[in-house]
Amino acid sequence: MNTDYEKCIQACLDCMEACNKCYDACLLEDDVKMMADCIRMDRECADICAYAIQSMQRNSPFAEQICTLCAEICQACGEICQQHEAEHCQECAKACFACADTCRTMAA
Repeated sequence: MNTDYEKCIQACLDCMEACNKCYDACLLEDDVKMMADCIRMDRECADICAYAIQSMQRNSPFAEQICTLCAEICQACGEICQQHEAEHCQECAKACFACADTCRTMAA
């Protein structure tokens, strides 16, 4: 495995964990319908992070393109999460933005 991937893999793991926690917490909110976009993006983001991790771990020839897409999805998820005041959404947004930055750097 490419050692340049290690920081990106960790950022993706952190983001995936934050998205999964946010997803679960959003489902417990009083107004779940209001959280629908957040929930949807949490799933998309966690899934692309998992796929990006796998692509880097197997040294895929497409890892850079996958990480570029991961950065786009993480950025979008962070922007949606930061609109909500819930602590889990704010924490998720931070992890998403950090992952997006790390993936952009790795893919450059």
